[in-house]
Amino acid sequence: SVSDTIRVISCYADICAIRHPKEGAAYVAASKSSIPVINAGDGGHQHPTQTLTDLLTIRSLKGRLSGMTVGLCGDLKFGRTVHSLIHALVRYPDIKFVLISPPELRIPDYIRETVLETTNLDDAMEELDILYMTRVQKERFFNEEDYIRMKDCYILDKEKMKLAKPDMYILHPLPRVNAISVEVDEDPRAAYFKQAQYGVYVRMALIMTLLEVKEPC
Repeated sequence: SVSDTIRVISCYADICAIRHPKEGAAYVAASKSSIPVINAGDGGHQHPTQTLTDLLTIRSLKGRLSGMTVGLCGDLKFGRTVHSLIHALVRYPDIKFVLISPPELRIPDYIRETVLETTNLDDAMEELDILYMTRVQKERFFNEEDYIRMKDCYILDKEKMKLAKPDMYILHPLPRVNAISVEVDEDPRAAYFKQAQYGVYVRMALIMTLLEVKEPC
């Protein structure tokens, strides 16, 4: 069980980072642990460390975390990175969300509040300051037919990028699978690999904070 596993890990380690396919597993682990627990993703629920990475990336690229229109595209139903990012960004003023997904992969009701929803990526492109792409996740589907039908419903390519603002940046938690064409990689607005690099710094800082390390070696 998660409870027994974390109790044993607590005897061996100073920190535990847990990724689990079941929603709420990290919460259970934290409630039974005697060491800090980092939620590295619990099913289709939340992914807090990715959100810290996303916030750092956006702040570094745009110089702010307020006054923006953020497009979230792809699998918004099971996309834990999207759920966490929305929870974080609603704390900042003048943030507008545009949710782009097929009806079957709409964001859950408990997250959907004052947002604009659409199924058409092209229609949304010109108003976005940030476009956060996500892949359609095969592992979340019970029926392979449904996955095959929806897996390529949104593919960001050069033609779509022509519709975007000159300073609109593209983020993706990776792996992208088919969500972003490789031809977009050379576009200066493609920030997903820089985003991955920022993820290293964020997680280093988090671990040092939990270990109460004030000065790095």
